Amino acid sequence: MSLEIDPKQIKSFSPINSLNPENAQELIKKISATPVQAGHYIFKKGDTEKIHVYLLQGEVELVQDKKVIKVIKAGSPDGLQPIAHGFPRPVSARAKSTAVVTRINSDMLDIMLTWDQTGSYSVEAVEEEDEETDWMTRILQTRAFHRIPPANIQAMFMRMESVSFKPGEKVIEQDAEGDFFYIIKEGRCLVTRSTPANPNGVKLATLSVGDSFGEEALISDSKRNATITMLTDGHLMRLNKEDFNSLLNEPLLNWVDYDEGKKLVDEGAVWFDVRLPTEHKAKHIKGSINIPLIFLRMKANSLDTDKKYVIYCDTGRRSSAASFLLNEKDIATYVLRDGVDTAEPGDLETA
Repeated sequence: MSLEIDPKQIKSFSPINSLNPENAQELIKKISATPVQAGHYIFKKGDTEKIHVYLLQGEVELVQDKKVIKVIKAGSPDGLQPIAHGFPRPVSARAKSTAVVTRINSDMLDIMLTWDQTGSYSVEAVEEEDEETDWMTRILQTRAFHRIPPANIQAMFMRMESVSFKPGEKVIEQDAEGDFFYIIKEGRCLVTRSTPANPNGVKLATLSVGDSFGEEALISDSKRNATITMLTDGHLMRLNKEDFNSLLNEPLLNWVDYDEGKKLVDEGAVWFDVRLPTEHKAKHIKGSINIPLIFLRMKANSLDTDKKYVIYCDTGRRSSAASFLLNEKDIATYVLRDGVDTAEPGDLETA
């Protein structure tokens, strides 16, 4: 059974058939065919992953309450529609015979349809060398972006502008005013921070395609806390401060008051202090862990992704920035409104 994609077949599917030829071709470059053995499920009722699934070959049964309610054949009128499309899935889909399907990120398709129908963007502008370097797909596949309203995501991509840099060129400088949020489309960047002991800068992290930066200063309304320098030729997408805060920041933040945060911790979440060690030592919530915001990119991989974290600082600014960063890494977070001073006195201690 061939697993090659037939462009003509893909272009017959709804709503792909409404894309202009150039954008449809760009979409086809991003997808692949997947075989499914007879009796195996393609998805199950209640699944919430935002994927358009199309049947390329074979037959699929739609199952509800253990009963087959419909059979879809490849090439039939029903087969030209995404299979049982809706979130959560209203039914399960199971291969009746050996089948071949293709899966398309629903947000990606919706953005392409928006660009196509508004005429304000060309998908050719985000061509990539291969799937692994597709910055847009990588961003959309993070669970954090699933919480952002589709209209916001569409507006974000439409308002972004592309900028290019040479190796050694600084994208942002420490202590400068925050103005843009950046996503790396091509290239690699070095994150450094200068200190009195190391005026030339201490290496904090290396960023690559799909990584983002610049949110800390925008969220906290403060100066840049690090310098970002291109290690290679780079092409970045950037979003201005006003659009970032309205489209991306607020939808991602889960604010809680102290009682709500305490309940989450009682249920297994972890208090997470992102202030400096000296601040943590002077006063912190009992049982909290402490990783300063400036080191969070470097140490985020040490966190348990199966746990939830209630993040706090003094005011909510630094914790908001930390929450945004960790949400991008698929770590569930909550932000303590108004900071550590809202904690009950008996729940505070000094190191």
